[in-house]
Amino acid sequence: MTPAASTPPRRPIRELPDELISQIAAGEVVERPASVVRELVDNALDAGATQVTVRLLAGGVRLIAVEDDGSGIPRDELAVALRRHATSKISSLQDLESVVTMGFRGEALAAINSIADMSLLSRAEGDSHAWQLDGRSGELKPTARNRGTTVEVRELFYATPARRKFLKTDATELAHCIEAVRRHALVRPDVGFAIWHEGKLVEQWRACTGDDAHEQRLADVLGSELLGQSVAVDYSSGQVRVTGRAGIPDAARSRADQQFAYVNGRYVRDKVLSHAARSAYEDVLHGHRQPVYALYVSLDPTRVDVNVHPTKIEVRFRDSREIHQAVRHAVENALAAPRAAATALAAANIESNQAPALSPWAQPAINFGANQGYRASPHVSDFEAMWPAPSPSTVRPEPVEGFHTTEASTHRQAQDRPGSAQTAATDLPPGDWPLGRAIAQLQGIYILAENTQGLVIVDMHAAHERIVYERLKSQMDTASISSQPLLIPATFAASPQEVAAAEAHTDTLQALGLEITPFSPRTLAVRAVPTSLAQGDAVELARSVLAELAQHDASTVIQRAQNELLSTMACHGAVRANRKLTIDEMNGLLRQMEATERSDQCNHGRPTWRQITVKELDSLFLRGR
Repeated sequence: MTPAASTPPRRPIRELPDELISQIAAGEVVERPASVVRELVDNALDAGATQVTVRLLAGGVRLIAVEDDGSGIPRDELAVALRRHATSKISSLQDLESVVTMGFRGEALAAINSIADMSLLSRAEGDSHAWQLDGRSGELKPTARNRGTTVEVRELFYATPARRKFLKTDATELAHCIEAVRRHALVRPDVGFAIWHEGKLVEQWRACTGDDAHEQRLADVLGSELLGQSVAVDYSSGQVRVTGRAGIPDAARSRADQQFAYVNGRYVRDKVLSHAARSAYEDVLHGHRQPVYALYVSLDPTRVDVNVHPTKIEVRFRDSREIHQAVRHAVENALAAPRAAATALAAANIESNQAPALSPWAQPAINFGANQGYRASPHVSDFEAMWPAPSPSTVRPEPVEGFHTTEASTHRQAQDRPGSAQTAATDLPPGDWPLGRAIAQLQGIYILAENTQGLVIVDMHAAHERIVYERLKSQMDTASISSQPLLIPATFAASPQEVAAAEAHTDTLQALGLEITPFSPRTLAVRAVPTSLAQGDAVELARSVLAELAQHDASTVIQRAQNELLSTMACHGAVRANRKLTIDEMNGLLRQMEATERSDQCNHGRPTWRQITVKELDSLFLRGR
């Protein structure tokens, strides 16, 4: 027989020592050297610094020194700065509810001082010299320094050795420190940043001025090549404004390491923002690739709570749905415009050695209707109207809607083999159209076209799939999805969350073509599914939709489900491989691509066209060598 466990002796309730309280708080604020760097750079920016220098030893474990040229700290406030909950940022509840500074909690310096050997060196405006405060002894002595503040943190976690064992290698900790400064640099182009490690300069971003300062800083931090594969974001909805850059689908990565979201200048990790950005890429991103973006959300400070976590990296929005919709629409609109025109314009500027008419990252407003030979945004009622069957040579074919067919070209089409490089549609110069003039069809799969830059290769099925898909989406704005009753309802054991979602979203489920009803207190029955998914797994479909409804807004789930079904329909309705097209049919497809949103990617996120420049062709044949 197991003896009963002895009752532990009762301990009295008592207050913890101040030092232990600070060390407990430090466990929340300081996770690693990068946490210290982030907090100290926050303070430097709040002090109005225009240059911030970070010096590190052993990845920040042995030394973290952050120097700035800000307003400095007066002598009589240095000791107060190291006390818990001492700050100059807020003084009332009203200040806390409308925080505009990076720091405000008054915890960082006290927490860091409790687990490391820290000193403050500062000179305020008007003082004849600087003062240095030893954080451990409290000794204050005069010293030399220009206006500004230097905070030195030595032997991090020396007072809590167990925490120090969890740190990684010096190289890993250094990488985290650089990333912390990088996040600040992306949002403050007016401030210069420098990072030194073991006496060597490892990163430097000089202050940028002028109207394009933000774009220049983005290029400096993220790289001009990567940033060149992005589009500008600028969207306003009510009191919310979203700006920044959104990477094109081709620039997507396997990891989510190039995703930066800011709220009123503060870098945050927020599920609402990340889900909104990701959902904007659903129609254009291939597989599980991660998009690249730097998005800046501006809104009334009273509509966002930044006092959620001691690290200040989490926020809570008063109206999260408003923010989600604003971010999603901002990115969707930026990605919607076809990029062919922008590529052609940038290449033309480079070719002529002229100053660019617009930023290479700007999104041009192209009026496709101004081009000759076709009407803007042609509307085609059905598949056969866009791609009529080849006419016998004795019958004169009708012009393809969306593209002007001349009598001469019609006569040639009746005699020449479709796809022959000898066949020409019109005599328009190739530079008139961003995607060029069709010249041939390759293997019944690709369209070859000539434009000013060289050769354009188009995947005709992928391109037409996108065109049909976008048309179906526009026609489905108010319609609901048809459903098919199941002969035998599919039942499954449901969690309380799934039962609650099914009962709360009955109308939403019906709009999706689903009928899910309670079968028992812990069982749900699927009685109808979308007609096009009648052969699928009804239970898995129900579970996935209920999970989406429990986590996200109902309207978002409806739109996503509709898009999935329409994508399947578009794939089956698009022109198939090995279909021989006439030159005018090829040109008709090219013109449709130029006027269709998101036509650079098919419904599955794969590219629909590629440009091969004359320079690249010359290199293949060693011309000019």
